[in-house]
Amino acid sequence: MPTDDTDDTVNRFLNAASPATREKIRQLPPGDQEKLAAAWETELAEDTDLDTLSELSPPAAESEAAERVVRNLP
Repeated sequence: MPTDDTDDTVNRFLNAASPATREKIRQLPPGDQEKLAAAWETELAEDTDLDTLSELSPPAAESEAAERVVRNLP
């Protein structure tokens, strides 16, 4: 069962995604959404290019990371 922290991460991930991507994510099972959200957080934490973008525009960095994580979804 998801925790409040998991729900918060998924919601932040969904908010960072573009509207079209958000709809694709919402169609996935909750477990898959959680895995993508975790991958999104990892992308934000580990990608040094996003560090620079994050300093300039945190929402832009979050959006870019979300798009990277879901790039290979059908």
